[in-house]
Amino acid sequence: MRSLPNGIRILAGDIGGTKTNLAILRAVVEKGHEDLLIERNERYSSGAYPSLNAIIREFLGDEPVHLACAGFGVPGPVKDGRVKATNLNWGVDAAEIAADLKIHTVQVLNDLAANAYGISELRPSDFAVIQDGDPQAVGNRCVVSPGTGLGEAGLFWDGKKHLVWACEGGHTDFAPRSEVENGLLEYLQKHYGHVSVERIVSGMGILNIYNFLRDSGRGKELPQVKEAMQENDPGKVISEFAKSGKCRMCKETLEIFVSCLGAETGNMALKSMSLGGVYLGGGIPTKMLDDIKGVGFLHSFNSKGRLQSLMESMPIKVILNDQAALLGAARYAVDSL
Repeated sequence: MRSLPNGIRILAGDIGGTKTNLAILRAVVEKGHEDLLIERNERYSSGAYPSLNAIIREFLGDEPVHLACAGFGVPGPVKDGRVKATNLNWGVDAAEIAADLKIHTVQVLNDLAANAYGISELRPSDFAVIQDGDPQAVGNRCVVSPGTGLGEAGLFWDGKKHLVWACEGGHTDFAPRSEVENGLLEYLQKHYGHVSVERIVSGMGILNIYNFLRDSGRGKELPQVKEAMQENDPGKVISEFAKSGKCRMCKETLEIFVSCLGAETGNMALKSMSLGGVYLGGGIPTKMLDDIKGVGFLHSFNSKGRLQSLMESMPIKVILNDQAALLGAARYAVDSL
């Protein structure tokens, strides 16, 4: 971390398929330690705007603000400062934003990379512990974030610090582990052809699982659930009916979802050898914290055959602070100065 002038301001954004979160942050340096403090923060509906530039212009308004740099976490693969946002109709170009805002330094990074950078900006109270693991854990880390889609990223430990790398692991093939999941795969293949993990472990995945149970005859749809879905977010309706105990099929939907989330999180942890910690980000884990703390998630995470004891040594935490990616995008931009 470089020493920076006290009080510089940074524009940062966490761009999602549903919401775009923008903020102006100020770097505060005291006794050699640098904190990034959020001065102003607004959220926008991503799909309601033709571009990120349009959202930024509305956010900044007419009040002049001197910005030292800007950083934006965007879902999708980033190449040469450009990315076509996954689950959005528009892309993001760092050079266009720099010219539009007249900011010399604008950085665009994958949204999960931003989430990973944000981990170091958080406090212990910003995490919920799912598995203690090895109390002396040191090494690589990974982040798995189910929300509108499924994002994944790794943090390589070089012996002194963590180096973030982004990936598109959410688009790898879904691997069924049971007769029910085999049926789910076959059902989704008829709808999508290629079935990625994201088709199950994400907001859209909850509805996909529910529809599979209904259409395959494994569950019975309640009229009140069907009616509620016509006027409200289906995922939210399923979760509410599951937690109230009023709908067995809704409850089974979440059980399958949590089990698949645990399995995929374990897959990512194995591939990245995340002995230093596994983190769950995104909007869904905080809302389903009680479900993730149950036995289903950990059983699926740790059930990796001969490597079960290795899996049990990995600390697992849920990121409770929904500003993690925003802080990470700002940190990435500041470190690039």
